[in-house]
Amino acid sequence: MASLQGMNSKDFELLRELIRERTGLQLGPEGSRQLERRLRERVEALGLSGFGEYHRLLRFQTDGDDELQHVYEAATNSETYFFREDYQLQGFRDEVIPSLAADLQAHRRVTCWSLGCSTGEEPYSIAMVLLESTLLEGWTIRVYGSDLSRQRLAVARRGVYGESSFRSTSVDRRARFFEQEGESFRVRRTVRGMCTFGFVNLITLHERPKYEQPDAVFCRNVLIYFEPEARRRVIDAVFDLLKPGGYLLLGHAESLLHDTTRFVPVHLERDVVYRKPRATSSPPRGVHRRGRHR
Repeated sequence: MASLQGMNSKDFELLRELIRERTGLQLGPEGSRQLERRLRERVEALGLSGFGEYHRLLRFQTDGDDELQHVYEAATNSETYFFREDYQLQGFRDEVIPSLAADLQAHRRVTCWSLGCSTGEEPYSIAMVLLESTLLEGWTIRVYGSDLSRQRLAVARRGVYGESSFRSTSVDRRARFFEQEGESFRVRRTVRGMCTFGFVNLITLHERPKYEQPDAVFCRNVLIYFEPEARRRVIDAVFDLLKPGGYLLLGHAESLLHDTTRFVPVHLERDVVYRKPRATSSPPRGVHRRGRHR
């Protein structure tokens, strides 16, 4: 077979539109080279003439749905590590958890959800922070991690990581929460047992059954890749899924300022998080509310 032709602008536009329709992700023009580089091997393996034929397979053929998983892998980034943006996790531990502990004392159960969890470092970090809180000793702790990439979810479930995942992990935390396995480190069973991972396409999040409402949702550095309407749909779905009084935590450069007024901004010492109002209008307990809306 002749060598595969590069992805032209029409090919990219067709693939970009398909990705936007199916996931809400909005690729910029600079994403063309990344998409071509990551998908070239797949197109060649399928014996296709080029990326235009690959798009037709994805959109019109019955096996296109399975093949879309490779496109999702190619279109999303997996950059993550333990205790990323640790200042926010500190605020969660020191200011948000006391509020949740007061609200949930009767049931002594707390549930968190990490959206776009990639290879799992974030949900495991959340579980570790919850374990560090003396307010939650003896509680049932559940942390869910979801992602669009089944390949990255498989890494998360295994819970084994190399040195690059520990760039923000203290020596004490590594000793407490990990065990060495060859040249890598595995998350200890006590932490892995608190975490569950599953495939979720955020564009369909509003269709999820509300069998267990989370008390806190982490959606950090995920929505920046979404087109505006899809972003608003995800935010509304998160609001509906959250337990009344629950929290939404975004990335350090993200805000809900232009997306919704349903959440109440809560100003922590070093961060701004968002809260779903309770049935009553009493102020949140255990948190500071001051400063300007980010």
